[in-house]
Amino acid sequence: MFYYICKRLMLIVPTLFGIITVNFFIVQLAPGGPIDQIIAQMTGEAVGASSRIAGAAVDTAATEITSQYPGADGLDPAMITALEKQFGFDRPLHERYLQMLWDYLRFDLGESFYQDRRVVDLVIERFPVSISLGLWSMLLTYLIAIPLGVAKAVRDGSRFDVWTSAAIFVGYAMPGFLFAILLIVLFAGGTYLDLFPLKGIVSENFAELSMAGKIADYFWHMTLPVAALTVGGFATLTMLTKNSFLEELSKQFVLTARAKGLDERRVLYGHVFRNAMLIIVAGFPAALIGVLFTGALLIEVIFSLDGLGLLGFEAALTRDYPIMFGTLYVFTLVGLLLHLVGDVAYTLVDPRIDFETRGA
Repeated sequence: MFYYICKRLMLIVPTLFGIITVNFFIVQLAPGGPIDQIIAQMTGEAVGASSRIAGAAVDTAATEITSQYPGADGLDPAMITALEKQFGFDRPLHERYLQMLWDYLRFDLGESFYQDRRVVDLVIERFPVSISLGLWSMLLTYLIAIPLGVAKAVRDGSRFDVWTSAAIFVGYAMPGFLFAILLIVLFAGGTYLDLFPLKGIVSENFAELSMAGKIADYFWHMTLPVAALTVGGFATLTMLTKNSFLEELSKQFVLTARAKGLDERRVLYGHVFRNAMLIIVAGFPAALIGVLFTGALLIEVIFSLDGLGLLGFEAALTRDYPIMFGTLYVFTLVGLLLHLVGDVAYTLVDPRIDFETRGA
């Protein structure tokens, strides 16, 4: 297993930089960069009109700038040149790319274009919010979905199975962000009750609270976001657990164990549980990645939680490239490591699985 882990760790490097490379060139070659954003702010609504009134007296440098940055007519070319130097766009594309790779090898994520702070400091500051949101939602999902899935498998076809399946399918059909809006309307002062805060992860007077008060305040703020994130994963995992247990219950070793006189609880949790949990354990990293990469982003935006998802979303709107690539780098690295953790957990649950032998 040690050889397999080392091989996977070495494969992380080319995979990580392959993803970064593809995204770098797509983003850099797309229109609407940071300089375009600044020009749009300076010219306002007159951008489209001014770009159509290019006078014949414009010099060559201004003409080149106008063609490169639509809407730059009438602006001082020296100012545009200064902006290019400030953002590093005065260098060729390949030089910027190689410099970024070298910086990322040293875990230097650069400095934000607009916030005048190092990206690594912003990531460290926001990372606990995203991780806590993802971990609490995953913990709640697994604590509810696995026992419910086992109960549904044991009572397959009963009224309990039918009614819980109906509730699960309703939850599965409702997107997490839509459920978040519903929770705000019902419980955060939207229309009905005002029981939970609308935004933020802690209150403004958090530092003045006692330790018990801080814990209560934290969970008070996390209740609605975690509930919104739990819905989709809860429905999928419950049905996955049920189907996995039903498949194992129909196998010959279960009939043999029952024929030997073992009670149903020992058969279920002593023989079936480990085999049925293989697919659940294997899916944990992918589920956590899905929460962090997709669901958490929307939830962070809706509830104004200062996590990596909201940080990356705001950076994409303002074209803050260092933050965009920095958060992508962190998310990709965490995702690749979680996939490796899933493989290791696979072997811990079932020692018969040997990735090294399969690779040979």
